[in-house]
Amino acid sequence: MLEGAGRRYWVPRRYESYYREAITAKDYSQAVPVIFTTLEQLQQHGAGAAVWRRLGRTGEQTLTAVLDNPDGDVLFREQEARADAEDKRRRAAEREARRPVCKRCGRKFTDQRWEETTAHRTAWKAGDVSVCGTCHADDVARKEAAAEADRLQAAAPPEPEDDHVQEPGNLRGLFRRRTWWRHGQPGSGSEDVP
Repeated sequence: MLEGAGRRYWVPRRYESYYREAITAKDYSQAVPVIFTTLEQLQQHGAGAAVWRRLGRTGEQTLTAVLDNPDGDVLFREQEARADAEDKRRRAAEREARRPVCKRCGRKFTDQRWEETTAHRTAWKAGDVSVCGTCHADDVARKEAAAEADRLQAAAPPEPEDDHVQEPGNLRGLFRRRTWWRHGQPGSGSEDVP
């Protein structure tokens, strides 16, 4: 009768937790422990013996054990820590399952490359978003080498196109021009003098 009438005062509640299914610990912060024994047991065994009972529990316990809440705060912290670790492990496994794979070499993207290809601020300059960081770096190096080759080709002097190209040790063309300017008009025969 006392047990039923005062139930709302002595019954522990469930902890409010994100991991509701994983938590079996009870919240005793609002529960009043109601304990009792008989005078006969106290006289026969003493107050330190296992003669105490607590509403909501079965069996007789010592006074310190009956007032303890082993299924309370300590158990809650342990269960919540285990549930949190399991949740993190599950989320990490789900994330790894979603991690992109390079279409060229088959390796998984690094976190940095994955961020580059998906973040709005960097995706536009990430290049081919279906390749990993190594393959992307190879693409960038190839483009830079091609651009450098184009730049060097544009900066190089043009190849001479006339037929009077001077080769080392061949002074005949140089002499021919000089004689032409010294001796007058073309066709006078003096331009062919060696």
